[in-house]
Amino acid sequence: MSQIATYTILGIAIGFEVIGTSLLPMTQQFSRLWPTLGMAACYAVAFFCLSITVQVLPVAIVYAVWSGMGVVLIAMVNYVVFRQVLDLWAMLGLVLIVGGVVIINTLSKSVPH
Repeated sequence: MSQIATYTILGIAIGFEVIGTSLLPMTQQFSRLWPTLGMAACYAVAFFCLSITVQVLPVAIVYAVWSGMGVVLIAMVNYVVFRQVLDLWAMLGLVLIVGGVVIINTLSKSVPH
């Protein structure tokens, strides 16, 4: 599988994880059927896509990119949808996370370039 395909599938995994996590509050502790099913389906797709990407890339790298980008995207969704504002320290932490993901993907010899 090409690197473009691998990272595309990883992007799909991240997207579905973000959607699933965004649905989580709407499940109201799994008491609402449709948001719960939607959340579970999104997580299932996300983990299926992750299972494909770890065949090509090291698990640690896949997890770092998936979780790092997921955290940043969830913060953005929470700001837009739920009006949750982050303070300066939280935003600095997110910048550091993104920086770490960029360093891993551009400089690390653990990732094929």
